Amino acid sequence: MSETPLLKKLQRQFVAGSIGLLPIVPMLLVQGQITRWKVGLLPDAEGPMHGSAGDGSAKESLLVLGESTVAGLGARDHEHALAGRFAHYLSQKLDKQIDWQVVGKNGVTARRTIDELVPLVPKTAFDHVLLGLGGNDVMKLSSPKKWRSDMRELIGIVRKYSPDSIIYMSNCPMIVMSPIMPEPIKSILWRLSQMHDANAKEFSLEFERIHYFPQPVDVPLEGFFADGLHPSEQGYDDWSRAMVDHFIKY
Repeated sequence: MSETPLLKKLQRQFVAGSIGLLPIVPMLLVQGQITRWKVGLLPDAEGPMHGSAGDGSAKESLLVLGESTVAGLGARDHEHALAGRFAHYLSQKLDKQIDWQVVGKNGVTARRTIDELVPLVPKTAFDHVLLGLGGNDVMKLSSPKKWRSDMRELIGIVRKYSPDSIIYMSNCPMIVMSPIMPEPIKSILWRLSQMHDANAKEFSLEFERIHYFPQPVDVPLEGFFADGLHPSEQGYDDWSRAMVDHFIKY
């Protein structure tokens, strides 16, 4: 598909911004290292990478695929992380048992998800697929053009194996909410996240049965973070509830 006017605009802004930031790149690198040192490295959620939520008479399946939030950093196990909580609220809304499966890895971008995680996905059809990506594409400065290209390719792969699935995309990260990230890197990454958000809103419309959760304003901030970047168990619960409430409107 040819580039849209929006994608061309976002790409121009990205290139112009990158050139303008060249003089302060050393400072930004130092800020990034300091932030990583402050945060440390949370372990992945423990326990089984699959489970069930609800006890409805009918069953449906859910694949949760993506980065650190899918891997469950900040939660004790996947039951209390993104997969388990999303499945819980989806089950309540649909009045069905949701059998969920996690394939996640800390640090992956959309491109690395295709290369490293897709081969690990069971080659079976899922009724629902949640893609938890965007954070690392922001942190690693993926351009709008690259972000769209990689995500469209990933969605195409998911469609190949699950042609009738409903695909959900979690929001690009709310960098502005982070209590630990310093300025100016916080504002710079927040602007890029907003660009990826606008990008995702548009390219998700190319596909049937795919829904994007736009950057939220109604997820409670109190108690959301485990380390200033990744959600706590409360954060996963509040976030999952908000996403399911949004998606179920379609």
